Amino acid sequence: MKIIDGKATSAAIKAEIAAEVAEMTGRGERAPFLAAILVGHDGGSETYMANKVKACEACGFGSSLIRFDEDVTEERLLAEIDRLNKDPEVDGFIVQLPLPRHIDEQKVIEAIDPRKDVDGFHPINVGRLSIGLPCFRSATPAGILELLDRYGIETKGKHAVVLGRSNIVGKPVAAMLMQKAQPGDCTVTVCHSSTKNLKEIAAGADILIAALGRPGFVTEDMVKPGAVIIDVGTTLVDDPTRKSGKRLSGDVDFDHVAEKCSYITPVPGGVGPMTIAMLMKNTLLARNGKIY
Repeated sequence: MKIIDGKATSAAIKAEIAAEVAEMTGRGERAPFLAAILVGHDGGSETYMANKVKACEACGFGSSLIRFDEDVTEERLLAEIDRLNKDPEVDGFIVQLPLPRHIDEQKVIEAIDPRKDVDGFHPINVGRLSIGLPCFRSATPAGILELLDRYGIETKGKHAVVLGRSNIVGKPVAAMLMQKAQPGDCTVTVCHSSTKNLKEIAAGADILIAALGRPGFVTEDMVKPGAVIIDVGTTLVDDPTRKSGKRLSGDVDFDHVAEKCSYITPVPGGVGPMTIAMLMKNTLLARNGKIY
């Protein structure tokens, strides 16, 4: 069994990006610029946004964080998005989700210029992904495929089972794994809350991607010997042995599942760090005009 180290892989990607940006600025060109909008003061979003700012610094990007109170109007938020769409110095930007209930998230996502949608959530980017055209790919699924690629994991002809059908992870990673590419060329099954015989389906997977948000859901009896396990779950659970009383738990029962796998991602330190690394990669692509 091998641990897939997302933290080390993410660091390597950011170093590669930083080297490219150094060459760019050495030629007198402007460094990439990523803007981010944060509404409210959610602790998890604050931490995630702080990590994005640090990643921008590590990659040599310019960045800005635009904050709004939770009671910001939808009209004001859309006006800010319009401003960023029109700013030629901003290569890409993100709006941190979730948003307060009085704001229509889909309306906000669709207001972002697809050419600056480095989160890969705009319907145009999602549509282009589904038919295999160049696009900004959603960062977490892109990070999963990057791990499979960098670890030399063969995917062609393999049965990949995705647990979860979210727009952020489940659906896009299934689409990516189906593409005629490496990583890709998989036969993909997507399971969800209405799937019958889910455990039996999971047990037949060569590659199992767990993205349900249910701590410890994937147990030993759901894993085929030698399978590749990608754990996307990140749920805070009680842990009296920790000073904080909490710890991050994945969707996989790591202690019992790991011994059956050929490869497995830990939580934390697996898929999580890759999300930000791929966001940086998308921003560099936007700066270089490599997508549109």
